[in-house]
Amino acid sequence: MRLFFIILSQFLSGSIWFAANVAYMGQGFLLSAIQFGFIIGTLAFAFLNISDRFSPARVFFLSALLGAVFNFSGIFLETHKSVLLMSRMLCGVSLAGIYPVGMKIAASWYPQTISRALGWLVGALVLAAGFPYLIKALNWQGNIGSILQVTSVLCLTGGLIQLFLVGDGPHLPKGSKFDLGVIKDIFRHPGFRAASFGYFGHMWELYAVFAYIPLLFGTIVKTNVELWTFGFFIFGFLGCAVGGIIALRVGSRKIALVVLFMSGSICLVSPFLQNLPQGIALIIIQIWGVTVVADSPQFSSLNTQFAPRKYVGSALTIVNCIGFLITIITIELLSLWINWFGVRTAFLPLVIGPIFGWISLRAYPCQHRKTA
Repeated sequence: MRLFFIILSQFLSGSIWFAANVAYMGQGFLLSAIQFGFIIGTLAFAFLNISDRFSPARVFFLSALLGAVFNFSGIFLETHKSVLLMSRMLCGVSLAGIYPVGMKIAASWYPQTISRALGWLVGALVLAAGFPYLIKALNWQGNIGSILQVTSVLCLTGGLIQLFLVGDGPHLPKGSKFDLGVIKDIFRHPGFRAASFGYFGHMWELYAVFAYIPLLFGTIVKTNVELWTFGFFIFGFLGCAVGGIIALRVGSRKIALVVLFMSGSICLVSPFLQNLPQGIALIIIQIWGVTVVADSPQFSSLNTQFAPRKYVGSALTIVNCIGFLITIITIELLSLWINWFGVRTAFLPLVIGPIFGWISLRAYPCQHRKTA
């Protein structure tokens, strides 16, 4: 039952991630702002060692509270774009105390089956990212106030669940002191380098697809675009959850390699989706929903396995920050591409990521841990 509450709190609090994008008609720069805030927040949490110095459950709650406040403030900022950007960046900072801290709490309760728990947790975050599309589809006509109000209440509720129904587990992992100067050392480890580069390729594709998949649906169907988009995120949730279970048997690396190949293949054929019968095109896109994100928890698991023991926390923080920095590049790249060439070929440049990730991960076949 506790795992259910951990997953539920992650889902509820993560619902603010895409809320402004959906409310303000999918403006990519709002997502880039929240990604940038997440990077800043992750580095700040690591430098200050927040989740080791204080109770992670309380950190999660306070982050959810602040995230709800910053998200709610967007209701009043439609005509103040610079302030709106700042509020989204602060939402990103708050999410740094929700997403990674939530995973740490899960690890404190389920240290032996963390790959399965991570599958459910990342899946919950994916579902949360798509939830604002469902709110928009529920006959509210995309009202900005409704979307931001509902997601703010959900975010706070998730924090309360984490604080009062979950708490800190008995196996709370202790982090090491953050050291930015170890970048050169951590990438000398072939296993960690392979897993990290695979993760970077995955991130090149992931959030750009999340940001602009509604536009692709809009070229296939004429109605219920928001519902089809929410379905895309549901399939992403299932991909993460099922992948986490299968990984317990076959290993995270195999799962990541398979879905990187499948996702990259769909990127490659994406310009031709509009030429296919509608039903087939929709099935392919929903398969993409599974494969584009199913490797997320597996890369988290691989990076944890391969990170040099001397500085696990620093290594994971650096890799996550680089990964989210990459997402800003591709989100803005696709925005320009769509303006210049249209949405039909917009996802083609993303194939670079899965190819690079697959080659990087494939280059290191062994899955045992390398230590410093």
